Amino acid sequence: MAKRNYFLRYSRVIYRLQKCNASFEEINDYLERESEIKDIELSISKRTFQRDLNEIRGIFNVDIQYNPTQKVYFISQVDKSEVTDRMLEAFEMFNALNINDALSRFVIFEKRKPQGANHFHGILHSIKNRLMVNFSYHKYEEDVTVQRAVEPHALKEFKGRWYLIARDVQDGYIKTFGLDRVSELDITKKKFSWPEQFNPNDLFINYFGIVNSSKSKPQKIVLSFDSLQGKYIKSFPLHQSQETLLDNEDEMRISLKLHITYDFEMELMSYGERVKVISPVSLRRKLLKRYQEALDRYI
Repeated sequence: MAKRNYFLRYSRVIYRLQKCNASFEEINDYLERESEIKDIELSISKRTFQRDLNEIRGIFNVDIQYNPTQKVYFISQVDKSEVTDRMLEAFEMFNALNINDALSRFVIFEKRKPQGANHFHGILHSIKNRLMVNFSYHKYEEDVTVQRAVEPHALKEFKGRWYLIARDVQDGYIKTFGLDRVSELDITKKKFSWPEQFNPNDLFINYFGIVNSSKSKPQKIVLSFDSLQGKYIKSFPLHQSQETLLDNEDEMRISLKLHITYDFEMELMSYGERVKVISPVSLRRKLLKRYQEALDRYI
């Protein structure tokens, strides 16, 4: 059996147990149904299933235990791992895309350049071991390639792109670098340090996107969406601070606690007439100015 089939079986077992606890017979019935859908043999013996549990624990960090009283298997972790979910999602996509030419015409890709994933592992290694890195970086603003020496702190995803969060050695500022614009990555042996309690997540806790340069305090922002857009905002919140203030057939109103940055302003503008800023007034004025400038380009 191809290794891909093993991984597919592991992921199916996890998905089944994420829904609810199940006996071995129920799990194997599910694997048989998936075998028909995917045209791959996934059903197994109980002995093989026991070996699979160890592999699942080692690869996906998912601990599956057995309850002898109820005679069911269950995932013992209380907290859902975001990393595990993303691993499963990535593998599911990989398996779905491993299709023949007869089916490929039904999958429509966005036309885009590589996102710099080839640097991902090296940068993670540098972050874990606190090693400085050097690289060439293409700046869109000036259309030039510059050399950077940085202390890498974290990798952050935003709108389908990955960014390196790092301290620029030259000026000491924390900056973001798009991985798709990084080249000639060099992992040095020079160590750096940061405060013991430092948490990179804290850099963006009150920010939307990748810009975190505002020196002002975060503000309470109230937004009003029409009911249709409101459904999307509920299913995919703008920010972790999002709270629903009003939700009816005419309007969905939310509050956020954020720094008002360029990224956030651009996000609001992308909703067009479906959003209205209730407060603060300063943000209303900023968007009004941007809309007027956009309108002037068409006059």
